[in-house]
Amino acid sequence: MKLTKSLVLATALALIAGAAEAARTDLVVGMVLEPPHLDPTAGAAAAIDEVTYANIFEGLTRIGRAGEVLPALAESWTISEDGKTYTFKLHTGVKFHDGTDLTSEDVKFSLDRARAEGSTNAQKPLFAQIADVAATDPATVTITLKQPQGAFLYNMGWGDAVIVAPESAEGNKEKPIGTGPFKFDNWAKGSSITIVKNPDYWGKAVALDKAEFRIIPDAAAAIPALLSGDVQAFANAPVGDALPQIEGDSRFKVVIGATEGETILSMNNGKAPLNDLKVRQAVNYALNRQEIIDGASNGLGVPIGSHFSPANEAYVDLTGMYPYDPAKAKALLAEAGYPNGFDAKIKLPPPPYARQGGEIIASELRQVGINLEIIPVEWADWLQQVFKDKDYDFTIISHVEPNDIEIYSRPTYYFDYHNDAFNKVIAELDVTADPAKRNQLYKQAQEILAKDAVVGFLFQLPKVGVWDAKLEGMWENTPTPSIDLTEVHWAE
Repeated sequence: MKLTKSLVLATALALIAGAAEAARTDLVVGMVLEPPHLDPTAGAAAAIDEVTYANIFEGLTRIGRAGEVLPALAESWTISEDGKTYTFKLHTGVKFHDGTDLTSEDVKFSLDRARAEGSTNAQKPLFAQIADVAATDPATVTITLKQPQGAFLYNMGWGDAVIVAPESAEGNKEKPIGTGPFKFDNWAKGSSITIVKNPDYWGKAVALDKAEFRIIPDAAAAIPALLSGDVQAFANAPVGDALPQIEGDSRFKVVIGATEGETILSMNNGKAPLNDLKVRQAVNYALNRQEIIDGASNGLGVPIGSHFSPANEAYVDLTGMYPYDPAKAKALLAEAGYPNGFDAKIKLPPPPYARQGGEIIASELRQVGINLEIIPVEWADWLQQVFKDKDYDFTIISHVEPNDIEIYSRPTYYFDYHNDAFNKVIAELDVTADPAKRNQLYKQAQEILAKDAVVGFLFQLPKVGVWDAKLEGMWENTPTPSIDLTEVHWAE
């Protein structure tokens, strides 16, 4: 009789344990960079979108895991025959996290705010073709463009185009209030950001009740965090040489995917001697791209010769324009008046691809007489000094925004690059809807940038995803900077 009771008790305990395991609804995701704030409409840092895009904030449209344009707050839309008027029908019953209703007036406010003269939106050009936004009725928004724009629906899916409310917009940097399936819960500065399930979400409910984005800037700490189970996932894992060890551990799933991250050696085109084309060309000839890829991306990066993903049908392989040729680099430097090279500084943000790649590039440039002083900077300092103030000579960064080649046409952008011919191509792209014509224009734009040696194009940043083998729904690729948790769940 005692044995029977023991068996019953053991069986009950096993069932309880199994039920507890199946019911798990929490997750800790590791991140290398901490966002400077949490308002995607007021900052360029990709880490903002990684936390908030699709989780906390939503736009009229959204970019899906395959890079496609999907409905979001707009359930449908129609486009006028001349391609200039878009009429969006909004989902009804949508509420912001503070309980206020979403209406067409919020959409008008958000888009007018983004395109306003004093806008702090990092991607303000996305809204440049908007002539008028009208709240036709509470559930209808009519947007009139100055001229047809082929990428308009795609642009409305960027994180910079999410919809915010006038009542809470000013506080979104510290306490973001959106319409998404997760709500902001807590931000322990320097440590973690926590979001929780939104019980009043208008759409499909998420499986996770709670998710914590754990900030782990030290790449050496990422592996122990994974192995110990303190962190169950890294959407972009800084595993370095430990990748084979992780791949051999059955507790984890390792997925090598693609990103939109063009990793480049940025140069300040407005500052001598980098304002000289021959000098920039010399820098490009001095780069051993494969050596950089091997050292900075574990050999996983895909070589690029332009600011375009090799996975894109409009990509032009221009990697052969500047083959590794130190002798050619020295000759060009001499022609430019620098026979003995020159001294410069390279400011490197925290990601391993930048810090490790910077060491390699400094060594390569030293061989042709360019002596770089390596200055490691924290992420906030990089955003201020390099991105905003243009206080730099060289830097290394991955630009992860989708199809963002137009940034080279921005007059105040940190490259300080100006080319009327390039700007003309971008302007034509902006009003071209035909896919074949757009691809041809994209090719022209890539060729101009490569010939001008605006930057040193290095490689397409690989997405090394590592997560618990029982976790499902994580994105394999990154068509837009996002750690989208809306479909993530634990397998039963």
